[in-house]
Amino acid sequence: MKKRIVAVFLAGVMASALAAGTVQAEELQGEVYVFIAASLSNAMEEIQKNFQSQYPDVEILYNADSSGTLQTQIEEGARCDLFFSAAAKQMDALVEGGFAEEESVVNLLENKVVLIKPAGGETAVTGFDNITDAANLALAGESVPVGQYAREIFTNMGIMDQVEQMEINEGKNVTEVLAAVSEGSNEVGIVYATDAASVADQVEIIAEAPADALQTPVLYPVGLITDAEASEEETKATEAFLAYLQTDEALAVFEDYGFSPYTDEALKKAEEESAEEEEAAEE
Repeated sequence: MKKRIVAVFLAGVMASALAAGTVQAEELQGEVYVFIAASLSNAMEEIQKNFQSQYPDVEILYNADSSGTLQTQIEEGARCDLFFSAAAKQMDALVEGGFAEEESVVNLLENKVVLIKPAGGETAVTGFDNITDAANLALAGESVPVGQYAREIFTNMGIMDQVEQMEINEGKNVTEVLAAVSEGSNEVGIVYATDAASVADQVEIIAEAPADALQTPVLYPVGLITDAEASEEETKATEAFLAYLQTDEALAVFEDYGFSPYTDEALKKAEEESAEEEEAAEE
């Protein structure tokens, strides 16, 4: 909770600076290497344009793939300044390995896991509970966050063994799974709600994951990666971009693409209690 509050404060400072014009565009320059989960691609493209309209001398270079693949690339020495993961597992591993700067990590967004079919497609499947009625299934691999979430759902529902006996088309990231279903190669598939929304004319959502079947929140943490090759100017640009991602302007873009800003339960409870106290005082 402390990290989130500090990060929000810093983002507010950056937003105020941008609005007031106290941080000039020419003060930031250089290349910023940003590794992003594939499911963030569309939103981050728009955010990139917005940021670079204010800082034209900063070049944001994206590498989009599954969070597990990106984690491995960072561990193997790929140049990266900022990592935006689709799950806490990969970010935690990088923090523990000394690659990510722990104090910079912020749980920024939430998503939902959904079961989809091709638009207009025929299937007997009505939800996760009878997913094995499908002839085949598009599913992300075990190193991919959405694939890990799906397997957690199957395990908690007690159907993992039955699912493993299905004909499974395993994708290396969520983009491949979405393509397999939207093109009609698979009867059903499991992706994030935001992915389904991005091609709403090509796929239909059958159901969201049952609330009690997924104990792990679908969080998207973002944090700084130690980059020995970055110049001082590039480090400043990276920090500014991280702060920008937490501004109301950036969060509004994420919401347009179906994400929800993350607020931890402790903070939610504190806000609710504060609101109740204010209402009581007014009465």
